[in-house]
Amino acid sequence: MRVAVVGLGVQGHKRRSVAGADLAATVDPVNPEADYRRIEEAPISSYDAALICTPDEPKLAILDYLASHRKHALVEKPLIADDDAAIAGLRDRARAKGAVLYTAYNHRFEPHFIRMRELLQSGRLGRIYRLRMFYGNGTARLVHDSAWRDAGAGVLPDLGSHLLDTILFWLGSPPAAPFRVVSADRFENRAFDHVVLASAGPPSIELEMTLCSWRNDFKCDLLAENGSAHIESLCKWGPTHFTVRDRKLPSGRPDESSKTLIQPDPTWVAEYAHFKSLCESGGPDNLDNDLWINRSLRKLAAEALAS
Repeated sequence: MRVAVVGLGVQGHKRRSVAGADLAATVDPVNPEADYRRIEEAPISSYDAALICTPDEPKLAILDYLASHRKHALVEKPLIADDDAAIAGLRDRARAKGAVLYTAYNHRFEPHFIRMRELLQSGRLGRIYRLRMFYGNGTARLVHDSAWRDAGAGVLPDLGSHLLDTILFWLGSPPAAPFRVVSADRFENRAFDHVVLASAGPPSIELEMTLCSWRNDFKCDLLAENGSAHIESLCKWGPTHFTVRDRKLPSGRPDESSKTLIQPDPTWVAEYAHFKSLCESGGPDNLDNDLWINRSLRKLAAEALAS
């Protein structure tokens, strides 16, 4: 499969590296390394799919152009729009043309995220009571110095979209109750750099995201009827730990199993391979997930900005 990388920022350079010999062209309006300044300039016969690594605003127009020419596309998260119709219309046009549009959420390929999903699908833990996730990095100053990143709802669409997608990945569907904003702070930035969300559930869910965690960190604690499950860190920040505890009745120290990984981040290569397989088989796309994520982010951003 021949691919064009659109956008040669941090993510674009990662995607270009992973694409390797599949790379057919690069596109960027300002980077002198790029072969073309606009995707429309790249010969349509020179590539089969595109990896979209641009800021949020031009994504929909680029995807629409690609779908209209029956080109597959992987687009960096989040895919957001002012209304659901924009995403739904794009989805329907792409399906009609046979183009696979896939929004990249690379944490779905994190080994311990996969283990958590398999554990929940097994039913071993029984009824889920509470799920808490914390996702933090120390990029507040870098974001502050970027005109397009330090805008709007800030960390909410940036890291919050990952957490919302993880809910779908693990639970299989949105929670019973919508999320609400518990707190939204601008500690250092013009846009929000620390946000806490909650859903009354069931299960009860709390999501915390921040750009002011000076050591990059991810934590998850899931409490359930028959035990609990816990994740500490991601492979890119390793070591990362996955722990399962089986409840003792009527009480007592639980049996515990733990898996620790120390390895390079495998998610980018695995996600690209998954995208290629979707292109070869004709789908499915994942834009239905984007509709819920976009709707949730739009509502939560309005709530946070009004507070």
